[in-house]
Amino acid sequence: MSDRDYYETLGVRRDADLAQIKKAYRAAALKHHPDKNPGDHAAEERFKEASEAYAVLSDPQKRELYDRFGKPGLGGAPFQGFEGDAFADFADVLGDLFGLGGMFGGAGRRRRGGASRGRDLRYDLAIDFLDAVRGLETRIEVERQEACPKCQGRRAAASDIERCSACGGRGQVAFQQGFFTIARTCPTCRGAGERVVRPCGACQGQGFSRETRSIGLRVPAGVDDGTQIRVAGAGEGGIGRGAAGDLFVVLHVRPHDVFERQDRDIHCVVPISFAQAALGGSIRVPTLEGEDQLEVPAGTQSGARFRLRGRGVPALDGRGRGDQYVTVQVRTPERLSRAQRELFERLAETERTEAGEGGLFDRVRNIFG
Repeated sequence: MSDRDYYETLGVRRDADLAQIKKAYRAAALKHHPDKNPGDHAAEERFKEASEAYAVLSDPQKRELYDRFGKPGLGGAPFQGFEGDAFADFADVLGDLFGLGGMFGGAGRRRRGGASRGRDLRYDLAIDFLDAVRGLETRIEVERQEACPKCQGRRAAASDIERCSACGGRGQVAFQQGFFTIARTCPTCRGAGERVVRPCGACQGQGFSRETRSIGLRVPAGVDDGTQIRVAGAGEGGIGRGAAGDLFVVLHVRPHDVFERQDRDIHCVVPISFAQAALGGSIRVPTLEGEDQLEVPAGTQSGARFRLRGRGVPALDGRGRGDQYVTVQVRTPERLSRAQRELFERLAETERTEAGEGGLFDRVRNIFG
């Protein structure tokens, strides 16, 4: 165990966060790693000191003990290398720097025996606006890789597979990297730990085939554009009895001719006549469930908005619904019958009378004159 202060070794403040500590260690590792400084024992010692400091400061429990009690609080044991999450961080730090990406194992790598999880798949599905609101049950056709049914993805019958002689079936070989012993994926069997003697005749030793499957899909009520639905196990089949991947269905909602959606609320515009706006009354409005009646008060102005509570989009968890907002737009008639023109002329005459002699523009001119 080095006598130097760990924070001083990495050149960070005592309140540095994990990201700053990792960044400092990366810089020190790049500068002092033995592979970068062959034969330089001083550089190797500084690399060991930096690794020791990082192993402690990157572990919350060890760091707390160190901050409270110093190195005696760590038990005085010599640095034995990284373990647990610290080793995973070490692999992340050095893997990119020195090209050791395949030497530390890690998630997603083929396990011993050749088993590996199948890939996840994406499927883009376009649906109508009302189907997104109400929900939908449908079927989709998905082309995917599936494990060969004859060899179960192992590429050969069990009797035609033998243990890899290069790694003894472990899938990894060890070698010395500086003062570390590093395990690397066996180059002979590529981590499978076994060798195929006679390939499966059904899949020609590939372990899989391409198949198109019809998959049932339930789209819940209330989904929106861009919603992803995960169908567990519907992705590509695993290799060597590995688990299948998942299928992610991405929804694309077509626009509606009448409705627009904002979160869980529905908006629409309904035209009304001058008479309806002036006199008020009941008008018909479209809703997600069909036509309904809406009472508008006398003297309603164009652009007025009314709310229909609970008539919007249902929540995905089934708890409540949004609202519907109806904006009325007073429609100006483009063609008038003789009777309509006479009525509007009489209305205009009454408006001039109510406005008083001189009319509106004369009064405005007098105000500013």
